[in-house]
Amino acid sequence: MKTPSESLTVMTELVHPNDTNILGNLHGGRLLYWMDICSAIAATKHTHATVVTASVDNVSFQNPIRLADLVTIHSKVVRAFKTSMEVYIEVFAESMPDLTKIKTHEAFYTFVAIDKANKPIEVEGITPVTDDEKRLYDGALRRRQLRLILSGRMKVDDATELKALFVKP
Repeated sequence: MKTPSESLTVMTELVHPNDTNILGNLHGGRLLYWMDICSAIAATKHTHATVVTASVDNVSFQNPIRLADLVTIHSKVVRAFKTSMEVYIEVFAESMPDLTKIKTHEAFYTFVAIDKANKPIEVEGITPVTDDEKRLYDGALRRRQLRLILSGRMKVDDATELKALFVKP
């Protein structure tokens, strides 16, 4: 079993004029692209295999990122299932030149590891260490069940972890 810190990936980008909209804010699509790259690297570090993005969900846009900001993205695998894994991403912006740093975004991306024939392969499990990693690990099964229900691949009645939040025994 691996720990989330073994897949930790940190990526930094500078926001250029061609990355912004008419308000001088970073385009959301550009940020999602950077987040996908950073989280794919974390998933690859965990699996030592090719990975593909299976879903992007719970992207929380908390603060805008401005022209000339430094954008730092942290990602790590927080739970692994049979062939898929959930990656947690946090985004921070630092305004230049005073380097005031704020958290701007967070999200969960899901990746599937594949072999050379593009078939899913099993991935190694995760052992959370810190309290925050344990919290993310515990919530990952509920988030996975919600993704599967929304995609039509799981029936609500089969989502035992998710149902437990709403139905008293």
